[in-house]
Amino acid sequence: MARKLGRTTDKRMALLRNLATDLIIHERIETTEAKAKDLRSVVEKMITLGKRGDLHARRQAEAFLYKANADEDGEQTALQKLFADVAPRYEDRQGGYTRILKLGERKGDGAKTVIIELV
Repeated sequence: MARKLGRTTDKRMALLRNLATDLIIHERIETTEAKAKDLRSVVEKMITLGKRGDLHARRQAEAFLYKANADEDGEQTALQKLFADVAPRYEDRQGGYTRILKLGERKGDGAKTVIIELV
C-alpha cells in the first residue's frame, strides 16, 4: 500500500513527479525516508521505460516527468537524460536501480532523512 504522505492525490503525484525529475537530472537527492521509499518505485518504472526505448515508452515517460532543464545552460532535459544516459547504463541490470542511504534525523522536526541515488 502506498503512503499518502499527508497530501491529496494530485499534490502527492506532483511531489513524486518533481522528485523523480530531480533524481534523474542530479542522480542523487536528499529527502525524507518515506518520500524516498515511494520515489524508488516511480523512478524504477521510468528507467524501465527508458530501457524499452520505443516511441510509446518515451511518450509515457514524457507524460510523467516535468520538462525541467538538467542545468541552467539548457543542455539536456530529464527525458533526454533518461533515454540517452541513464537507461543504457542499466541495460544488463534487472531492477534495483536506486540505493537509499540513511543519514539520521533532521534537526528541526526529527524526520528521518536519507540520500536516494542511482546505483
